[in-house]
Amino acid sequence: MKFLKQLYVQVLVGVVLGVLVGYFFPSYWNVGKLIGEGYINLIKMLIAPLIFFTAVCGIAGTGDMGEAGRIGGKAIIYFQIASGVAMILGIVVVNLLHPGAGVSTQNLSTSSIDGYVQSGKDIKWSDFIMHIIPSNIVDSFAKGEILQVLVFSILFGIGLGKLGAIGQSVVVTFDKINKVLFEILNMITMLSPLGAFGGMMYTVGKFGFTTLIVLGKLLLTYYLAAAIFVFLVLGLVMWYYKLNIFKLLAFIKAEILIVVGSFSSESVLSNLIYKMEEAGCAPAVVGLVIPAGFSFNLDGTSIYLSMAVVFIAQVFNVPLDFWQQVTIIGILMVTSKGAGGISGSGFVVLASSLAAIKVIPVEGLALLIGIDRFMSQGRAITNTISNAVATVVIARNENLLDMDIYNSVVEGKTPRKSNVFPLTQEAISKAL
Repeated sequence: MKFLKQLYVQVLVGVVLGVLVGYFFPSYWNVGKLIGEGYINLIKMLIAPLIFFTAVCGIAGTGDMGEAGRIGGKAIIYFQIASGVAMILGIVVVNLLHPGAGVSTQNLSTSSIDGYVQSGKDIKWSDFIMHIIPSNIVDSFAKGEILQVLVFSILFGIGLGKLGAIGQSVVVTFDKINKVLFEILNMITMLSPLGAFGGMMYTVGKFGFTTLIVLGKLLLTYYLAAAIFVFLVLGLVMWYYKLNIFKLLAFIKAEILIVVGSFSSESVLSNLIYKMEEAGCAPAVVGLVIPAGFSFNLDGTSIYLSMAVVFIAQVFNVPLDFWQQVTIIGILMVTSKGAGGISGSGFVVLASSLAAIKVIPVEGLALLIGIDRFMSQGRAITNTISNAVATVVIARNENLLDMDIYNSVVEGKTPRKSNVFPLTQEAISKAL
């Protein structure tokens, strides 16, 4: 049975077994948590160094600092547009389906959200800006602060690029180290089925499926909106660049299944860097877009945030007119960027947004606690897919996507044969 040797099949088996064990033996959820967190920690171990060496090699290797700046600028613009569209879609879908209608607020306990409410009050845009700038890069590496490591990597890459030949010799060494890190990643990835098993065993064993009955309509509404975003919005973006969203999803299917089992997009950040380079995206694009995207291009989270605010309003029968909902999008566009690096940032953003809007009871957050673990799965899947698409699209826009490699590896097409061959030094010597 050759198909069992495929990683994505093994991960799928791990997910199914995790659900079954968690359902029939719920008291062992702590064992699943130990297995799942152990796998994620192995992945996290590689994230900071992989981002550093990939970004440095990509930026310094181009020898064109203007190109690196242009890639970064396009990435930020793309992220903002995509996040805005995701929020608008979330609000449209939740208004059409009204998942909050009829949900009871009796016996609503707010003790579980007190910490998030306080964090939401304290959140400041200036703190987010200062958080991006590393005061101690060793501490940033130790804590896995992605944005801080990326900022340092960009500066380091620019510095190497200005050193000419000396800098290029360092880049060659860094590239070799990066290859070693990817080999370690390959070894850890073999444990993905076990990590997916642990994650599902923990979630199903501890949280069960009972909460899904009460708020199942909200869960289904979210997944519908996420599917529309992936297949319609991102699909159209890919189509515009003559690329196929379904082929790309098939290419990263193992990573998607790992996210399903681990409930975290961070668990595949390193894998996605490897996969995007394998697909023919230039290291300069991969090194900038993916690390930044996992902090700024959280489209799944954007859908959830806008949908959650309107859902709570529906539960408490708070009418929101058109301009109030436009205001909600504007507030979320700011607050969603201001919670980077904060634990439980989704609830922190919602708490701060509800406090700013002032017409929707913040106590409604308590309704979302029960199903947040299951919704986080959808958010993570959508975030992962959106960042893969962003990388390919920006690389294509910059003419830094090797279409021969992409068509062969992702699309499954035969690479085109060019009649023009590069003139090597040896060929020139023979000609003379």
